[in-house]
Amino acid sequence: QVQLVESGGGLVQTGGSLRLSCAASGRILSRLAMGWFRRAPGKEREFVVGINWSSNRRSSAESVLGRFTISRDNAKNTVYLQMNNLKPEDTAVYYCAANRNDVLTTSAYEYWGQGTQVTVSS
Repeated sequence: QVQLVESGGGLVQTGGSLRLSCAASGRILSRLAMGWFRRAPGKEREFVVGINWSSNRRSSAESVLGRFTISRDNAKNTVYLQMNNLKPEDTAVYYCAANRNDVLTTSAYEYWGQGTQVTVSS
């Protein structure tokens, strides 16, 4: 079993930046692909960004291209989400996710964190 714990959420003004972190722990016996999803109020959860184990493949939702960057430190079992030029529509609970198949297919994620709130004020 893999546990994921997010941190770094908060309140920021439009145009500001935040960096989220997600630490993985537990029986990490596979090379995990990791990603970030979000759920805005009244909306379904949506994919944001993903990264494979070796960091040579990434995927991003169009809505965050050029603004959000995912990275990872495998020695620390941690993945990061750098969010720049934040907009009010980025307001959501952000969830870290992982899968043992090391793929970026959005349906492949099997482990989830509890989420961290990001609020962007206008």
